[in-house]
Amino acid sequence: MTQVEEQRPIHVIASEIRSDWKKPNYAAVPYLDAMDSLYSIDDNFFADTGEQMVAYFLSNATTWRGEVARRVKKELNQILKSRRAW
Repeated sequence: MTQVEEQRPIHVIASEIRSDWKKPNYAAVPYLDAMDSLYSIDDNFFADTGEQMVAYFLSNATTWRGEVARRVKKELNQILKSRRAW
């Protein structure tokens, strides 16, 4: 049995990241800033896609650790995976 869950807006996820990750890696900050303005990965951030911003954030968020980090990274990866399945 599969359960369909509604995806949270990217900007809501970014807000949760900011509240948990007090000193984000400098390389992740530009992508986290971009995520603040995205509703979904289908949105664009200037010439880049939301999908790119989320993927680049995840690439630069390896130093963010803990329970919230694991859950949120999993959620973001699932969003990317669902998008790529199309």
